[in-house]
Amino acid sequence: MSIDDRAASARGVARADAAAGDAPAAPTGGDDLAPSTETEAAGVKERRPLTARLDNGLTVVYEAMPWLPSVSATLVLPFGSASDPQGLEGTATVLHEWLQRGAGDLDSRALSDALEDLGVRRSGGASRESSSLNMSFLASELEEVMPLLASMVTEPRLDDAEFEPSRELAVQELESLDDTPAQRLFDELLAAFVASPQGRSPLGTAEGLAALTAEGVRAEARLALRPAGAVLAVAGGADWERVLSSAEASFGGWEGEGPAVPQVAVAAPGRRHVVADSAQVQIGLAFPGPVPGTDEAYVHSVALNVLSGSMGSRLFTEVREKRGLVYTVSAFYRSLRGFGYTVGYAGTTPERADETLEVFLAELDRLAQGVTAEELERAKVGMLSSLVMQGESSGATAGRLAGDVFNLGRARTLEEITARVQAVTLDDVNEYVGRNRVPEPTIVTLGPARVPAAVG
Repeated sequence: MSIDDRAASARGVARADAAAGDAPAAPTGGDDLAPSTETEAAGVKERRPLTARLDNGLTVVYEAMPWLPSVSATLVLPFGSASDPQGLEGTATVLHEWLQRGAGDLDSRALSDALEDLGVRRSGGASRESSSLNMSFLASELEEVMPLLASMVTEPRLDDAEFEPSRELAVQELESLDDTPAQRLFDELLAAFVASPQGRSPLGTAEGLAALTAEGVRAEARLALRPAGAVLAVAGGADWERVLSSAEASFGGWEGEGPAVPQVAVAAPGRRHVVADSAQVQIGLAFPGPVPGTDEAYVHSVALNVLSGSMGSRLFTEVREKRGLVYTVSAFYRSLRGFGYTVGYAGTTPERADETLEVFLAELDRLAQGVTAEELERAKVGMLSSLVMQGESSGATAGRLAGDVFNLGRARTLEEITARVQAVTLDDVNEYVGRNRVPEPTIVTLGPARVPAAVG
């Protein structure tokens, strides 16, 4: 489960904050960009991304998938809840919605019609460190779609009439948290775990949303909508010359500068309970992990897949299958820019919550005793299978490229990721988990009553 998976907005624009920030973290980094080669590793053809940086600072990256008749584009913008002004939490999510409601000569309806006439499918959302606009369309329409995508950030109308509906959608999405206790738990967990502004929920606060004004969000837009730090990633059946040419023509005149994303700071570990009127108890825990883009991040990810990578993993077996304590349990690696962390989650009944947390913590601690060769192999096969399947989607590929460039500063090939996972040995994992015992996590529970094991 992604921390920031949200419900689709009322305009049918599904949230998919894939590209950057607190998206599922891939563990490593890549290299320079050069023409494609035709090599294979573990069934993954090397599809080397090509990159250019425009004079205004916008990074353009493209990966060819020539067998596809379509392309996907992800535009990552360097603003999110971490850049919301104090007391105006929710600015990013309102701005993200507002800028899609008309651009240039096209009002909201006309812009939507223009995109639909071209067969464009849209998604996107505001996250903690970035916001994204995602589009998928036929490759033949590239030169028609790119100017429309660019117009949303280079000349958004930000009409007064569209501000209140944009804010109201954000309010509704915030209120929907009461119906999605797992999502509410993750927001509470990150708020307790991260001391820097990245701990703010992308949904904002009721007080912050109420305090927003059209003029205030316009002022933020002048800082947030800038090419420096933004990334345009394209994947699919076009070609590099067309992609770069259309990007230069559409985004070349974009100007502006703004503040950088702040560094991540972690709070001291703690435990807290959030009272909620629910029949279930949600359990979340978080602790720091290796820096994304390092060798240790690969080894850490393989170890986590032993713990929670499949229905045969330790958590699923010990917590769910043997004891029947939970309906869902998992642990996964996430990243913010320059910072990696691990999140654990379990959903259970109030009667089983205490034992669930105790067994969960025991399994985390048992990891330091090492893993078996069989567990290692199963974890790696699962990871490699997932990589192959992700590589079949142009949308997932564009999101991966954008996330890589935004978070790591460079785009990786699937071949590189595959090779790095394959290179992890049993000695690597056991030396790592023995040397890096799981630290005291931040624990947050949410439900009708406090969980005794979660009391510090």
